[in-house]
Amino acid sequence: MLLIALYTFLFIINIATFGLYAIDKRNAYFGFRRIPEAVLLGLAVLGGAYGAGAGMVLFRHKTLHTAFLITVPLFFAIWLAILIILCILM
Repeated sequence: MLLIALYTFLFIINIATFGLYAIDKRNAYFGFRRIPEAVLLGLAVLGGAYGAGAGMVLFRHKTLHTAFLITVPLFFAIWLAILIILCILM
């Protein structure tokens, strides 16, 4: 049951993170108000690293920012390790 809840949480947060990267890229293009970098990075840390990585690659967004180039892949690996460990233990 715990794994199902975790998978559901990760699915939702990654879809939301991906969507926010798309919105922020659009806002940057049109000169509208941007989503703070702390929000985008925070979502990656909380489990949205997969969506953040996909958004960075697909939209070519935040790919020159060192904080994003380090944080997103790092938390991608951390969340992957967490999932692998939980799958082995359960």
